[in-house]
Amino acid sequence: MNEENTVGLIGLGLVGTAISQRLIGSGYDVAGYDISGKTPEAVINCSNAVEVISRCHRVVFCLPSSDVVMKVVQDCGDHFTKEHVIIDTGTGSPEEVSRVSEMLNSIGASFFEATIAGSSELLKKKKAQLFLSGDKDLIDRESDLIDSLTEKSFYLGALGMASRFKLVHNLIIGLNRAVLAEGLQFAESYGFDSKEVLSILKETPAYSSVMDTKGDRMVNRDYSLPQARVAQHLKDVKLIVKESEKFKSSTPISILHESLLESIVDRGFGDEDNSAIMEAFNHPDEF
Repeated sequence: MNEENTVGLIGLGLVGTAISQRLIGSGYDVAGYDISGKTPEAVINCSNAVEVISRCHRVVFCLPSSDVVMKVVQDCGDHFTKEHVIIDTGTGSPEEVSRVSEMLNSIGASFFEATIAGSSELLKKKKAQLFLSGDKDLIDRESDLIDSLTEKSFYLGALGMASRFKLVHNLIIGLNRAVLAEGLQFAESYGFDSKEVLSILKETPAYSSVMDTKGDRMVNRDYSLPQARVAQHLKDVKLIVKESEKFKSSTPISILHESLLESIVDRGFGDEDNSAIMEAFNHPDEF
């Protein structure tokens, strides 16, 4: 293993696994840890997050929330050095991102955000985009890693701005999924074949890319092999609603969306693909 060419990954779920595949395919060695104990093929298995930090100077966080990021940073605090560069890909609270940055900066470690626009499947194919924020010079120095993950990235300014923009993105794409699910169910209530409906809609001004990524899953009610989970998006929507209250933004549709997602999580769909929003409209009497 070439230590200088080894990138650390903490969190090896759907996104972390996709990132590991992209990095390995680009010629990097990857050392990783996940709380589940599962490690993707070709990833060097580490027994804990501290081992990842100790092995690698460049470490990518692929964690479910900013609370978890904060805990990892606190638990590994004594092991960070001035040589460390930490890249956070998660969708979290902008305030928590600032606190994590302050903690790492006090040690001398560097930190920036690279939040992801797109599913783990798109990320595997290098078709997801990255929203970047933090010190521009630092981000430019890490362009080799960024270029291995995406064909297109957007620099958005100071730390926290990538998290904010990711919430904007997730609000819109999440509601796109909900609208498609409602529309397909409405068409079915008229007696239309939903597969044909989807095919026609793709040729009209109603088209959105969600029809390509989630349409067949909704039509077939097949939410297995998730690209992104319902529970994770519910976490994002709760954060969107909380942020909108803080900044006095009007988000009534997102408040309804939160209720729809909660209804299907309560019915056991939390770990299914987020196309399972269709289930909120299949049983409207339960909402």
